[in-house]
Amino acid sequence: MLLAFYAPMKPPDDPVPSGDRTIARNLLKAFEAFGAEMTLASRFRSRDGQGDPFVQRKTLDAAEAEVERLIAMECAADWEAWVTYHSYYKAPDLLGPKVSRALNIPYIQIEATRARKRLNGPWALFAQAAEAATDAARVVYYFTQRDAESLETHAPSGQHLLHLKPFLPRTELGPRSTLGGPMLSVGMMRKGDKLASYTLIAETLAALEHDDWALEIAGDGPARVEVAALMAPFKDRIRFLGQLHPDTMQDVYAQAKLLFWPGVNEALGMVYLEAQAAGLPIVAQDRPGMNELLGGGPHPAPGTGASGLAQRLSVLLSDQTALKDEGDTVRHRIETGHLMPAASTTLRNGLRLAGVAS
Repeated sequence: MLLAFYAPMKPPDDPVPSGDRTIARNLLKAFEAFGAEMTLASRFRSRDGQGDPFVQRKTLDAAEAEVERLIAMECAADWEAWVTYHSYYKAPDLLGPKVSRALNIPYIQIEATRARKRLNGPWALFAQAAEAATDAARVVYYFTQRDAESLETHAPSGQHLLHLKPFLPRTELGPRSTLGGPMLSVGMMRKGDKLASYTLIAETLAALEHDDWALEIAGDGPARVEVAALMAPFKDRIRFLGQLHPDTMQDVYAQAKLLFWPGVNEALGMVYLEAQAAGLPIVAQDRPGMNELLGGGPHPAPGTGASGLAQRLSVLLSDQTALKDEGDTVRHRIETGHLMPAASTTLRNGLRLAGVAS
């Protein structure tokens, strides 16, 4: 089957690394694993991060021309369905519903979210477009139960909702950690929520009573100077690894003791799946949506701040048996529900419901 694929926030072939790009690429692999042929339909971006009605109107106008171009494409006649990844109020799918309607093919969404409170206000135009796009979808795959609640409440008659668990694009777990190395933090270095996580890491380390620890940090970005300043008080206990290739990261996970990444305001963190696949216990905050990726625990509530994270770290650092038991638990969890074969099965089931796959 030939499917059109579209990601309005960032195309999967974008040169800048991000979690959004990683998930899009993983989805393409999961579709292709059962024989689907995926075509990147468009690189048109619809994102408005500031809530600017002028930008939204301009983008809506530009989208009309892109829709006409897509419908006229020779290869469009061969598409059996349109699949959109990550349409939401800041980056709605302005193309898929109209192209699908014109070509008379099923329209499908992955990780669509409804934000009804945004239907009025600075993002109103885009929020209304995102809502209309989700209404038009024959099948919607959701990643978290938190997203499912709103999707189920406002689902139009006949729409199918399927839980697609976040997954790693492989059939096997890979190497396992011996849990004898340093702690590990993995995250891009940029201002906003990422820098907030690094700030919380520094505050936690300062509050940590356990004295025997070291931390490696994998990642880079425009806030590298700020992150280095946060970690300066800990001197040679901190080692910066820089941005590493995914294959190299597998070795880094296999040599670490645990993953320490608070996850401030993150909706989804693929790093948690990667670490758990290597048998690493996770130290993160218990945040809605993201906590569905976290095995083991208990994970501290955000309100406990650095002290809650420090307490959790102290337990794992001082008890090797607890560390190993939790590593066993999270590794098994990834093996049974978060690898590509399970994802491919769910994706194919959705295509059957849409009338595409047999």
